[in-house]
Amino acid sequence: MHEYTAPIKDIMFTLTDMIGIEEFAALLACADTTPELLESIFTEGGKLVTGVIAPVNRQADQQGVTFDDGKVSYPKDFVTAWHAYAEGGCAGLSIPAEYGGQGMGQTAYCPFHEMLCAGSLAFVQGPGLTVGAVEAIAAHGTEEMRALYFPKMASGAWTGTMNLTEPQAGSDVGALRSRALPQADGSYKIIGQKIYITCGEQDFSENIVHLVLARIEGAPLGSRGISLFLVPKLIPNADGSAGAANDVRCTGIEHKLGLHGSSACSMSYGDNGGASGWLVGEENAGLACMFTMMNIARLHVGLHGTGCAERAYQMAFAYARERVQGVPVGADSNQATTIVQHADVRRMLVTMRAKIAASLALCYLNAKAIDLAAALPAGSVLY
Repeated sequence: MHEYTAPIKDIMFTLTDMIGIEEFAALLACADTTPELLESIFTEGGKLVTGVIAPVNRQADQQGVTFDDGKVSYPKDFVTAWHAYAEGGCAGLSIPAEYGGQGMGQTAYCPFHEMLCAGSLAFVQGPGLTVGAVEAIAAHGTEEMRALYFPKMASGAWTGTMNLTEPQAGSDVGALRSRALPQADGSYKIIGQKIYITCGEQDFSENIVHLVLARIEGAPLGSRGISLFLVPKLIPNADGSAGAANDVRCTGIEHKLGLHGSSACSMSYGDNGGASGWLVGEENAGLACMFTMMNIARLHVGLHGTGCAERAYQMAFAYARERVQGVPVGADSNQATTIVQHADVRRMLVTMRAKIAASLALCYLNAKAIDLAAALPAGSVLY
């Protein structure tokens, strides 16, 4: 079976000839983001995806994750692939440079994310959620939070999650019942349950940084009374190392039709008095703060489709060049040939290729808009 090959040439064409990365790179925090530098990064990242991450995709699906007494275990090769991803410096591509990342923004991260999606959708859940959590904390959190958490998240040692859904509320986030009790030291005790939390518990990173929606006592009902809290699995020590276990536990994982290599967890906060959490942003503005993460997630989910389509196209093209069947219309010989020689097969392959290119350009344009919105003063006009 054809293995995935990172399409570096297509990625660079989209960035340079369609998105015009050179035109706006100087406006970004990482002004030295040149096409040459990006091509070098994507080439090395592509080797990682092709050689290490893509091969674990099938095993991750067949073996799946397991749950035992609050612990979630991932396939051994998945954990090894995560460590290779972290050691390669990939986790920090879009994280600000002052906290140990490379500060290249979403325009540089999204092409790599698309490669990860093509390599393994199960694997990409961890990186995508972590990048989204960083974006939310960067936009709404305190400097103390950024200094304490970002270096570990940039290294891949700590990951992030998004906690919205509750058993009784479903998609009606405003009906959540999780409570946040103010403490004398400025922290909160979080008490409640969440469900469908991707990577809510796992064994490939040292710590997990949960972003949790909850309601402070006395807050208005509905979505107007929701606040956002940072609730780590292990409470960091002053030196940034992972410390004591927080009052957070996984109570089970979902049994799914697909994506078995990624955990979807039921989480319980505060079974023993309350999980320690810290407010992100203003009180009762939690849903707006969480939308920073959700909007990044929407872009990354769009790349799921593009990445899967790219891998499917590569497999279809390889098969069409190998499968011998039929005689092309107008051929000089009656000898059967590979189906790639048939006009309608070529039409289907070209259509696939065109749609993938268009999807890639749309995703990168969105990434560019996100980076420009973050880099430019309010009210700036570019065009």
